Amino acid sequence: MVIEKNVPLQAFNSFGIVAKAHCLARIGSQAELQMLLADPESAGQAKFVLGGGSNIVLTGDVKSMVLKVEIRGRRFVSESDKALVVEAGAGENWHEFVCWTLSQGYPGLENMALIPGTVGAAPVQNIGAYGVELQDRFESLDAVDLQTGKEFTLNAAQCAFGYRDSIFKHQSTSLGLAGRALITRVRLSLPKPWKAVLGYADIEKKMLESGIAEPSAQQVFQWICEIRRAKLPDPALIGNAGSFFKNPTVTPEQCADIIARDPKIVYYHLVDGSIKLAAGWLIDACGWKGKSVGNASVYEKQALVLVNRGGATGGEVMTLARSIQTSVYERFGIRLEPEPVFV
Repeated sequence: MVIEKNVPLQAFNSFGIVAKAHCLARIGSQAELQMLLADPESAGQAKFVLGGGSNIVLTGDVKSMVLKVEIRGRRFVSESDKALVVEAGAGENWHEFVCWTLSQGYPGLENMALIPGTVGAAPVQNIGAYGVELQDRFESLDAVDLQTGKEFTLNAAQCAFGYRDSIFKHQSTSLGLAGRALITRVRLSLPKPWKAVLGYADIEKKMLESGIAEPSAQQVFQWICEIRRAKLPDPALIGNAGSFFKNPTVTPEQCADIIARDPKIVYYHLVDGSIKLAAGWLIDACGWKGKSVGNASVYEKQALVLVNRGGATGGEVMTLARSIQTSVYERFGIRLEPEPVFV
């Protein structure tokens, strides 16, 4: 285990914001984490868990001890008539894990290709894209209580998954695990037989263009990568945290009211009867695409993405985000909720 002082965090957050960690510990195994928690000097310090840094906005230097999760490993676990279970260490890159599953002949994660971040962060955010969410493929995870050092396992119900939400994002004396747990390993259940998830306009367009009516998992993976690369900036080239706002849900009555005023609004019907609105469309309709606050901007190709044009501060990102929220609320009466965590 490596513990460093005054560590620059610019390379550890996909927004590329300049900040430092007063103290950073690289956690390469569960044993190293237990050693750290048992150390009297480290035990009393507040701790902040850092995965791939793709879902945070740093607003200043981090005074808590940063636990950089670097636990690796991928393996096949088990197989039944209904599913195949695979496991990955929390420090594994999510997209690389998706690639590995397909290379092993284990389809089911292809719709979530190119989502930035680590495997350990995936359950925290309940990541999802193009009709598939992590909860649809989740089996269980292992974690460690940062206060007691106790190791525990959670199933899907215990994770309390919601739209871009889980028990790991809530603070509560009895239930919430925000800031209290570090995920070490995640197991996913890939359904058998495999069935392609194709119910999105972008995918349907790819099917029409290619003439492929029944694509393979590898073909869906390729399409998803092409779609995402066309819409979203590469964090290695332009700092960003992916989709910045959650798509809001409204009642059919609220949607009908908005349609009466803005017939071109993009929306999706959900199984519970509510309707999900495209946050990117709402932001674009308010004229924010391409606009900036300091060095923080709304991406010109996708209004749902905020980007760092070079030297943006966390304060500039926050100001831009709040200005967008105000505009959308004033026009549509809808409050947009950010996906990234402000640190």
